[in-house]
Amino acid sequence: MNWINALQVAIQYMEDHLLENMTMEQIAAQAHISPFHFQRTFALLTDVTVAEYIRRRRLTLAAHELLQSDHKIIDLAFKYGYDTPESFSKAFRRQHGIAPSEARKNSNAVQSYNRLVIQVSLKGAEPMKYKIVEYPEFTLVGVEQTFSYADGEHLQGIGKMWQEAWTSGTEDRLFELNNGDIPGLLGVVVDQSEIQEKQMQYWIATTYDGEVPEGLSSFTMPASKWSVFEVEGPMPESMQLLWKRIISEWFPSNPYEHAYMPELEVYPGPNQPPQIWIPIK
Repeated sequence: MNWINALQVAIQYMEDHLLENMTMEQIAAQAHISPFHFQRTFALLTDVTVAEYIRRRRLTLAAHELLQSDHKIIDLAFKYGYDTPESFSKAFRRQHGIAPSEARKNSNAVQSYNRLVIQVSLKGAEPMKYKIVEYPEFTLVGVEQTFSYADGEHLQGIGKMWQEAWTSGTEDRLFELNNGDIPGLLGVVVDQSEIQEKQMQYWIATTYDGEVPEGLSSFTMPASKWSVFEVEGPMPESMQLLWKRIISEWFPSNPYEHAYMPELEVYPGPNQPPQIWIPIK
């Protein structure tokens, strides 16, 4: 089952169980991938987290029922997963721009988020620069932090981490230490959910062979085959667009599968385009 089909099966599962307390493990199991990789892939393709998608769909159905029935607001709150009418009204207003009571009284328009349908892009005529490389086990040194990836909380934290690495001189230090086969700086995402639920580890690192320098940590990357894509255009928009194209165009059109090891974003240095490294099998 390719990624697009797998995600579609998972979306159908969410739709079929919208009024139930689904776990991320149950949803990801429909796509036969880990909760971490499911949420990461879903967010990259849709620009919305799984939790936010479920919230939007529930509140869309709640608004429809509110306008089409005489059910009490408190009953609708409980039906759509809210513990109190107050929490339901707050979420309703955030999505629809109006309180439930006002929407019913005035029959005002509400926001409708329809069921997602993910399809393979047909823009394959646009070239994608990539190469296949194989590397034995190699070591990274750098700094790392652990973030929650629930509701996309990690995105802000990672941006702040890069800013701190720049202002503190850590970026320059890592550039100077680089003596491995991959030049420059690396951004590395490591799934930590088996250790702690909904947690990921992010590294700003460089390939390095030698004793771990003071103040830095090390991480060993297993031997793997990689598909290396070159990013073209202004950052960070071009990086995000390329991630989407890899998932929606490249994987469905090629005989490779994701090896579910850490992925790399590689920044070789000034005047050199960044790269995305995907572990494949």
